[in-house]
Amino acid sequence: MTSTSTLTRAGTVTRAGSPTRTATRVLTGDRPTGRLHLGHYFGTLRNRVALQEQGAELFVVIADYQVITDRDVAEDLPGHVAELVLDYLSVGIDPDRATIFTHSAVPALNQLLLPFLSLVSVAELQRNPTVKDEIAHSRQHAVSGLMFTYPVHQAADILFCKAQVVPVGQDQVPHLEVTRTVARRFNERYAAGTPVFPEPEALLSAAPLLLGTDGTKMSKSRGNAISLAATADETVRLIRGAVTDADRRISYDPVHRPAVSSLVLLAALCEDVDPHQVAEELGDGGGAALKRRVTDAVNGHLAPIRARRAELARDRDAVREVLRHGNARANEVADATLEEVRAAMNARY
Repeated sequence: MTSTSTLTRAGTVTRAGSPTRTATRVLTGDRPTGRLHLGHYFGTLRNRVALQEQGAELFVVIADYQVITDRDVAEDLPGHVAELVLDYLSVGIDPDRATIFTHSAVPALNQLLLPFLSLVSVAELQRNPTVKDEIAHSRQHAVSGLMFTYPVHQAADILFCKAQVVPVGQDQVPHLEVTRTVARRFNERYAAGTPVFPEPEALLSAAPLLLGTDGTKMSKSRGNAISLAATADETVRLIRGAVTDADRRISYDPVHRPAVSSLVLLAALCEDVDPHQVAEELGDGGGAALKRRVTDAVNGHLAPIRARRAELARDRDAVREVLRHGNARANEVADATLEEVRAAMNARY
């Protein structure tokens, strides 16, 4: 059962499994708030590797500045950044073909924020549904100005490298629309003859939603996720404590049996089979049989990833070198883009 995605732009739909356009640039990334888990892996990481293998030029931003959008303090940033790099490399993102970089290490990228902010109104930022949701779940004592500018920060992340494709969840589509608006307005205002920025497309993952072991949304902060770095024993413990129900007959019914169905789906994804097949094979085995199946499937699927991660973790200097190289490459691209912006705005002195 292969995870699929749809590429959407201006009402058109194309299968993402087909080869990407030549030299397509893709921008994706994560906030460094903890290790990545199975939800990230099946939801986005495998698609990033697939895009890389199709020939896309991948830019992966570790959005360290954005950690403080919804929390007062960014705790253990160096540690979390290193963990993200290890997760990326262990699943197959190739630093020779992808640019892995930190947001804070690219000054020219951040300089784009000011002209970009002039292209959107306060009202547009205030009514952004994703911003409203993030404010509702903010960990800050008071909402900062940074929260309202979050979509424009993301626009700078995307447009500095002129990304044409951005893998996003459905909840992030409003942010991408802000990016498209910024690109279009900049081109209209300053570069009508020769547009500087593309209007990036959204790559929407069709990967089904995996719930956490407690039956709620899988999240690093809720302690209900199986991280890629978890040991086999930790995985056994986490899945043993997963929520099921009293019905011994195992079925795949995400609407009426979400917790059981999520476990069935997880086994199916790891085994690359249809979830209905997993449910049929388990039959009347009950929750205990289901958890054994899921545990074996997860540990079997992650074994080579974990082995690779452990090997990489023994050479932290090499991990830091990946980031140094990626930061240098991102700075080259950002400096060139900023020069284009200054030229278009007649701001070169």
